[in-house]
Amino acid sequence: MPLDALFAVLVFAAVLLATALGVTHLTAAALLGAVLLLATGVLTMPEAVQSVALSQGTLTLLFGMMVLVRSLEATGVFSVVAHRLLPLSHGRGSRLLIGVVLLTTVICAWLPNATTVLLIGPLLPPLAREVKLDPRPLLILLVLTANSAGLLTLIGDPATYIVGTGLGLSFGAYLLQISSAGLLGVLVLLATLPWLYPAIWKARFTLPQQVPPPLHHRRTLGLLLTVVAVMLALFLGGELLPVPITPDAVALTGAAASLVIVHQSGLISVDRLLSLIDWSTLIYFMAVFVLIGGLQRTGVLAAVAEALANQVGTVGAVPLLLVSTALLSAVVPNIPLVAALTPILIEASRQAGLAGADGTMAAGALPLFAALMLGGTLGGNATLIGASANLVGAGIARQQGSPLSFGYWLRFGVPTLVVQLGAAALWLAAFAAFTNR
Repeated sequence: MPLDALFAVLVFAAVLLATALGVTHLTAAALLGAVLLLATGVLTMPEAVQSVALSQGTLTLLFGMMVLVRSLEATGVFSVVAHRLLPLSHGRGSRLLIGVVLLTTVICAWLPNATTVLLIGPLLPPLAREVKLDPRPLLILLVLTANSAGLLTLIGDPATYIVGTGLGLSFGAYLLQISSAGLLGVLVLLATLPWLYPAIWKARFTLPQQVPPPLHHRRTLGLLLTVVAVMLALFLGGELLPVPITPDAVALTGAAASLVIVHQSGLISVDRLLSLIDWSTLIYFMAVFVLIGGLQRTGVLAAVAEALANQVGTVGAVPLLLVSTALLSAVVPNIPLVAALTPILIEASRQAGLAGADGTMAAGALPLFAALMLGGTLGGNATLIGASANLVGAGIARQQGSPLSFGYWLRFGVPTLVVQLGAAALWLAAFAAFTNR
């Protein structure tokens, strides 16, 4: 292996290891790795910029949705919805658990999972303590649901968007072909509630007298919800218009409209809103794409793709990819893992003859990419470090005085992963049979 290729591999592995072990902040680790590739000449600055440019769709989508979410958050709508969980539970722990799953599923189908956890997570510990329940299982359930529900739509999880756009799936095509896997994942999660959360499931409690938080600027909220409705319509049909509009362009348009609305209404200043954007995550993604550009520039991805091409098309390729990706995602952050594996799988599919002359993937390749999505997304449920949403949830728990240990998480994460992987394997078998008929 050439020295530059070996160095690119070592840097990428070191970044993953440092992130997994919590040696430093994930953004700092990824940015340092990207800088090392530039400083040593493995990548030039124009090549690094090109690596980021090739992934602009993911970055644009995340930025646009972050702006929209922060605009809605300023109205207090998320706090109002979360505080309705207790009254709707009617004093029954089982209904509270189901309510957390359903609320998270609805939100996370349209927002990135880490963002959903960031919005709902801080509200759960105070609600749990009001009725003398342990908030830790509720926070873990929130995260596991967010990761699972991210499979419902193309934009629900950065990992699904990376794979889906790499494959060339539109928002509507994803709904028709893949979203049922996300629904199955949520249904399986619901089935585990009496088994994994028995103390809360059987709990009975007296509802406290609580004053619901107020909504701010109801007229502004109405305008923002109108923007959301238009965006959803464009997500579904924008690519069918005479001038196609892709999901990332829709998100950016929604962000621009949101900024105008909040500025004109005086709800929150544009400067303040933009300061609340999760710039750390955006920089993290940019750095990861530079690292992947280093692997591609040095020929590492092509070599791995050639080896993988020998397995593509075999009977066991789909379940092998599902399980191996899930296990890897349990110990390393799933987003950089999926971002690295997607171009490898695309190239392997081409070498295996599963792509047309125009680059369009054949139907036989779809189960492979679905396995990558399912394994990468569901595998992150297993451990505390498996996904960015997990780390966000752990940070909220620590701030709220109920820290989550690695071992405590395993009690919920591993059983959830096992049953979800079993369901995913059955779904993939049916999906493969359908696409290959």
